[in-house]
Amino acid sequence: MNEEDSEQLQIQLEKMGFKKVARPQLARIILLNTCSVRKKPEDKAFSMLGELQALKLHHPETIIGVCGCMAQARYDEILKRAPHVNFVLGTGDLGNLTGLVQQALHGQRRLKSISLPERKGATVADIPTRLVPTVKKIKAYVPIQYGCDKFCTFCIVPTTRGRERSRPVDDVVSEVQVLAGNGTKEVTLLGQTVNSYGKNLPGGKFRFSELLSKLQNVEGLERIRYMSPYPRDFSDELIEVIATHSKVMEQCHMPLQAGHDDLLKRMHRVYTVEGFTKIVGKLRKRMPGIGITTDIIVGFPGETNAEFEATLSLVKELKFNGSYCFAYSPRPGTPAASMEQVPSELKMERLQQLLKVQDEVTKQIHEGLIGKNFEVLVEGPSQRDPGFLSGYTREGIHFCFEANGERAGRIAEVSATGAHHWGLTGTTVGLPN
Repeated sequence: MNEEDSEQLQIQLEKMGFKKVARPQLARIILLNTCSVRKKPEDKAFSMLGELQALKLHHPETIIGVCGCMAQARYDEILKRAPHVNFVLGTGDLGNLTGLVQQALHGQRRLKSISLPERKGATVADIPTRLVPTVKKIKAYVPIQYGCDKFCTFCIVPTTRGRERSRPVDDVVSEVQVLAGNGTKEVTLLGQTVNSYGKNLPGGKFRFSELLSKLQNVEGLERIRYMSPYPRDFSDELIEVIATHSKVMEQCHMPLQAGHDDLLKRMHRVYTVEGFTKIVGKLRKRMPGIGITTDIIVGFPGETNAEFEATLSLVKELKFNGSYCFAYSPRPGTPAASMEQVPSELKMERLQQLLKVQDEVTKQIHEGLIGKNFEVLVEGPSQRDPGFLSGYTREGIHFCFEANGERAGRIAEVSATGAHHWGLTGTTVGLPN
């Protein structure tokens, strides 16, 4: 979501006549697009603002703006701690960038454009105005939903992104059609709980499964991904659509967060371990080989040894292709921040245990794929070795393979010859299209 927001900001600046430069020292405008999901990215942002203060002393004409979730949640603190900042821009006000830049060009500082989030229970239908990029790119992010109504006790998203609302169906389809017409082969549909799509639409409820069916018919588009679905909203109908629509990839990133029901209750995750496990079973039964990844938090307030061990056991049992694992980070204003905290040393110890287990599972899965062929959307030269090409399989596995001429944007059939914790290596077998 933050990458997509950054692209929207970039398009606005380009429309004003600006272009990207290689180094901050060459920039007339520097924007920090921030995240508040955990404390670490906020610390990094304040550290960067400290570095930029020195730059601004030598280049006082440089405009510095702080955007995104941290700007939304901590704008007063940012302006206080970093008086050299020209403006802060909240998540719901990205369209106001042009006006803020124009004011900053005239030397103004300490500007802000922040819309306060709606109260819990409010009905919201306003949708940000979007600019569709016209530059050809192989993969693109397409938001279909903004905000969240789940109110998990650890999560600051409802504060920084507001209440849940969905983009009109025609707007989403039109954007994907434009992207496909410009050469985009794969889109990832974005939403905090993407499979609850359809809330507050003017024309009435429209299911996520129906949206996938519409996008299946977009000419030129070859792949559809989505993130992140919420377990409670994962219906049998949706599983069937994913299984039967050729352009919808056999991949699912579904956050688990914890492997014990008591932890899930304290997190206000309204599903059980049994319910989550059943969904994984249905997905794998309908689509053998589907790539399933997840998010897991360790050290949530009050987490006992038994609860943590239950999470470890579930990771071993469900065998996720990969997990984004984090030590719990208290977020100001969330219910979990006032709960009894787990000591930092214990959180980090548990995190290392979990990462080790997941690495072993991932390695085992990848080793079991050696000798099999996969369809890989070629993205271009590998960053690891420019002599190789790289891309992702339908299941979302990263592939690095021997190059035989540049074929970015095409789908290659590739045979796996090597397995690594980050993905697979192999050789080209053929080009399906």
